[in-house]
Amino acid sequence: MLIKQEIKKLKDSVLSELDKTKSKTEFQRLYYQFLGRKGKVSELLKSIPELPLNERPEAGRLCNILKKEIEEIFNKKRLEIEKKELKVSKVDITLSERKYDIGYSHPISITMKEILASFKRLGFHIAEGPEIETDYYNFTALNFPVWHPARDMQATFFLQDGRLLRTHTSPVQIRIMESYKPPICVVVPGRVFRSDKPDATHYPIFHQVEGLFVDKDVSMPDLKGMLLYFARDIFEEKVQIRFRPSFFPFTEPSVEVDISCIFCGNKGCGMCKQTGWIEILGAGMVHPAVIKNVGYDNRIYNGFAFGLGVERVTMLKYRIDDIRLFYENHLEFLNQFKKVTF
Repeated sequence: MLIKQEIKKLKDSVLSELDKTKSKTEFQRLYYQFLGRKGKVSELLKSIPELPLNERPEAGRLCNILKKEIEEIFNKKRLEIEKKELKVSKVDITLSERKYDIGYSHPISITMKEILASFKRLGFHIAEGPEIETDYYNFTALNFPVWHPARDMQATFFLQDGRLLRTHTSPVQIRIMESYKPPICVVVPGRVFRSDKPDATHYPIFHQVEGLFVDKDVSMPDLKGMLLYFARDIFEEKVQIRFRPSFFPFTEPSVEVDISCIFCGNKGCGMCKQTGWIEILGAGMVHPAVIKNVGYDNRIYNGFAFGLGVERVTMLKYRIDDIRLFYENHLEFLNQFKKVTF
């Protein structure tokens, strides 16, 4: 059969050509020359129908064997070339080792974890909610009527569809109370937004943790005892707290909560403006109107709520005097917290 001669000739040609091949480029050219769609093996297969009918089966069998053999030869040659190129490649041992820093937590994240862990030890559950809110959840349900001047205290980012970027995490408290019956004991962490001009103590984005406890016969002493534990857990065992009368639409009575100055021990210094006290959060008893807005009977249930700024606590703990440092990504500042973990 002439086909046998063609097969032998083709195989010898492959071996001869590959033996001269030294690079991947030459190898690739030969591969397509012999095994490509229009390569010599394909041409040989296409010639089988031209053979006498009785010779075609044997010719087809021999051609398929040839194709497999050639593929094996090419695979073996490919490995040989790659191995040689690997040996030839050089590594510049004069280059210094490239070092990569292991990631570490941002100071706000460290403080947030510490705050949440403290409240979890007191039995609070963590709840979260949307950052884009409706006017109802952000204001109206929290006893901020449309005409109420307290809305002006929370400079707000409004969207074109009437929704807004939440100005506090209190809307989540409403959502929780609408979904569950008392007792309720939650803390709500998250980002909030106000159109403040950035300065040393203000930034348009910041973080809050708000808390809510609703049940029967909840009192201000319950609130004060809980906050005293929290302050001592976060700052130091000797710290004291005090309540000062204040106003929030969603609590009545409302208080500002101060801690005894952790820098001077309540003696008076520049950090506490010579008062011996530093404000850390706002709190109060949940307003009866808020209790009623979520469908609870305010003759049976009451509760307390509180809210604190995570940046504020972080600044006190680490003596940071400018809130903008948290967001400007200066490595000189952030690298100080590499070894601070929680």
